[in-house]
Amino acid sequence: MSDVRPFAALRPPSVFAAQVSSLPYDVMSHAEAVAMARGNERSFLHICRADIDTGEAEIHDAVTYERSRENLKSFLEKGYLLRDPKPCYYIYRQVMDGRVQTGIVACASVDEYLNNTIKKHELTRKEKELDRIRHFDECSCQTEPVFLAYRKQEGISTTVREWIKFHKPVYDFRSDDGVLHFLWVVDDDKAIDAIREGFKAVPAMYIADGHHRTASSVAVSAKRRQAHPDYSGNEEFNYLMAVIFCDEDLFIMDYNRVVRDLNGLDEAAFLSAVAKSFEIVPAPTAPYAPRQKHEFGMFLGARWYLLTARAGTFDSEDPIASLDCSILQTNLLAPVLGIADPRTDERIDFVGGIRGLGELEKRCTDGGNAVAFSLYPVTMADLFKVADAGEIMPPKSTWFEPKLRSGLFLHSIES
Repeated sequence: MSDVRPFAALRPPSVFAAQVSSLPYDVMSHAEAVAMARGNERSFLHICRADIDTGEAEIHDAVTYERSRENLKSFLEKGYLLRDPKPCYYIYRQVMDGRVQTGIVACASVDEYLNNTIKKHELTRKEKELDRIRHFDECSCQTEPVFLAYRKQEGISTTVREWIKFHKPVYDFRSDDGVLHFLWVVDDDKAIDAIREGFKAVPAMYIADGHHRTASSVAVSAKRRQAHPDYSGNEEFNYLMAVIFCDEDLFIMDYNRVVRDLNGLDEAAFLSAVAKSFEIVPAPTAPYAPRQKHEFGMFLGARWYLLTARAGTFDSEDPIASLDCSILQTNLLAPVLGIADPRTDERIDFVGGIRGLGELEKRCTDGGNAVAFSLYPVTMADLFKVADAGEIMPPKSTWFEPKLRSGLFLHSIES
């Protein structure tokens, strides 16, 4: 049973939606953020990346968090963001390359994160948590949503379909990256009740993306609860903003690897070592994208190879060991290339599938790397299986596209 409730969002009026919206704060460098916001005073980057307005100040400087609060106040004063008059649900649809994903923007319970009804599959880094803790706390607002998933619930799906069928979206625009964005405001009490009841039949939700934002929202909630020991549990700071998607709508892309060197081996010795755990044949196509689990593409010496994990090299019943990123790590990256900890080893880098396999070739031919590996994408069933087992996925296992746009809805946590 999931407690998912409506909220009165802060959001841009329709005429400003495209200008206000931005990519998430953590997918760009400072220089890229400056370039993206140049000439656009309404860009949400002025709030989620206020370091673009603070001169030499870093994103983690106190002055940057203060500037985020000031810029949020300015957006409200200028009418770039408005508060809806009543708690609503919001239907957010994205269309990328003809593929549609439709989620519900709502507030999920902090307590359900704490009791693991909202399940995790990824470790967080404390420095990234601290950044958004300070940002959310300073702004008294969750400025960017968490990305949650759930197993399909037909009652929710029916309500969403019917609402979209009979209502026009309040937002309808194409962002610079070519993704279409639509938003419907569900403000009818009967439809609101239907969605809330539908989520009560959902036994668990899963963090697809945004583990750091989730942990940060929960930490700020703990601070507010400490400051208000008589809290009832109904205050806004007890909830975190999320876009919640049915699993059938979501698409996980491949998350690939490049390695700087062959750990002192020449190509022949390297291939011989790899052959102990993988069958190796020339790839039937170049570049090569694996066509099924436990297959890997390998770009080495300007050639593509097809690797297939040999029987007995992994436990097919183990939700972690059977992941392809684990198979590659356990049988090749660690024993052959000497990469014991991919989180910290500077010899390995990770390339999201959105960049294409040509990027792997480029990283080797022009970027000085010795070898690259293409992986079959993790599935939503894999993610659910790992989270249900209380396990943690290896680093850089999942890459979701399209990314949620920032600035289209904010959640004030003022009590």
